[in-house]
Amino acid sequence: MLELRNINVAYGNIQVLHGLNIEIKSGEIITLIGANGAGKSTTLMAISGVVPVRSGKIVFEGEPVHKLSPEKLVAMGICQVPEGRHIFPSLTVQENLDMGAFLRNDSDGIKDDLDYVFSLFPILAERRSQDGGTLSGGEQQMLAMSRALMARPKLLLLDEPSMGLAPLVIKRIFEIIQKINKEQNTTIFLVEQNANQALHIADRGYVIENGVITISDSAKSLLQNQDVQKAYLGI
Repeated sequence: MLELRNINVAYGNIQVLHGLNIEIKSGEIITLIGANGAGKSTTLMAISGVVPVRSGKIVFEGEPVHKLSPEKLVAMGICQVPEGRHIFPSLTVQENLDMGAFLRNDSDGIKDDLDYVFSLFPILAERRSQDGGTLSGGEQQMLAMSRALMARPKLLLLDEPSMGLAPLVIKRIFEIIQKINKEQNTTIFLVEQNANQALHIADRGYVIENGVITISDSAKSLLQNQDVQKAYLGI
């Protein structure tokens, strides 16, 4: 579904990604793990068109997309839930979800998807008239994910969905990620500091260090990898 071919990204004179090669197949959950500043978020932002690619190619469903604008990528089916949620705090829950469906005009499908996200996160249905900025951190994460789902993505990019959340909320978020993957057949690319949680739900994983992919393997094998255990799993 998605290929990153020798991707290089820089902020001014500082190169952040060095010849990245990543492949994601339809229906998979793929995780990218690494330390803070390793280039995880930059990888997602390059895919979603937020930061420009200096060289290399990003191919989505056989079509080069690395020169397209973020809104065109959303229309093609690539949606990102950014680190820090970035909901619209002065808009209600319902209005935030409406923004997620901004590019759509299939009213019946939008209604079905609205019912679906409310079934995933019933608390949002209860608070649909409440301003997004008044929600708890966990509820804002649920809203950010639901807003992305309202665009009906083929590929969902999740950047640190567990950041700052209580353990019970984190457990629920990861259960929902698996549910979305299975029920909606949504392919998921997950960037996550909580490597243990991420690898337990992923099919495959990549390890990034200083903008370079150093390890690529099945999630099961990465959980058993001594270097990964020492650096990211606290074993």
